[in-house]
Amino acid sequence: MNKTVLITGAAKGIGAQIARDFAKEGYNVLINYNSSHNEALRLKQELLENGSNVEIYQADISNRAKVDEMVEFCISRFDSIDVLVNNSGICEYKLFTDITNEDFINMLNVNVIGNFNVTQSALKHYMLNKKDGVIINISSIWGMVGASLEVNYSTSKAAIIGMSKALAKELAPSNIRVNVVAPGAIKTDMMKDLSKEDIEEFRKEIPLERIGEVEDISGVVLFLASDKATYITGQVISPNGGIVI
Repeated sequence: MNKTVLITGAAKGIGAQIARDFAKEGYNVLINYNSSHNEALRLKQELLENGSNVEIYQADISNRAKVDEMVEFCISRFDSIDVLVNNSGICEYKLFTDITNEDFINMLNVNVIGNFNVTQSALKHYMLNKKDGVIINISSIWGMVGASLEVNYSTSKAAIIGMSKALAKELAPSNIRVNVVAPGAIKTDMMKDLSKEDIEEFRKEIPLERIGEVEDISGVVLFLASDKATYITGQVISPNGGIVI
């Protein structure tokens, strides 16, 4: 029986490439999205044409009831959730003094509470009973070192790292591994608010002298989910071109 991966925020960007990579490896794929319906449909059609087993599911992951429904759907459709990739997230560029309470709460609701909701639901509905599974949480280099003008984003991504390390210890006796992938600068929509000049200046600071591609992240995620990584848990792996070492 094929294994199943549930990927949040998988309609485009890094999440979409993760979906493609797992599909190529023969996984059943559940693509979660919130507002990117057309992109999710296009990705589903692409994967179906390549012979993959794939479904899409709309759910705001900050809504626990919707998350539970999504997890139950995944299990009813594919009989398992073997790998969970918590990729969904939002970012915002603002001076700290301009961040409103609503801004901060919204960031935490999506990036932290959403991660908590999906993880706990997958554990309760499947992984803990099976005593097997892999959870991979997508953080950021800014969760490791912080970023000016991204205090709320950096806070949320740092929280993901702390949660993942603690959860890795708690779940290890149940043979469930938890790891973090913390990307550096990657060519996705999250860079859309930066000017070409800003992106070029940032590129010059990267020792490998290039902005990352989505494949640079998806390959690491696929490795962590594989049998080659069965002795790796509680770790933060950061594909960032050397800008954070």
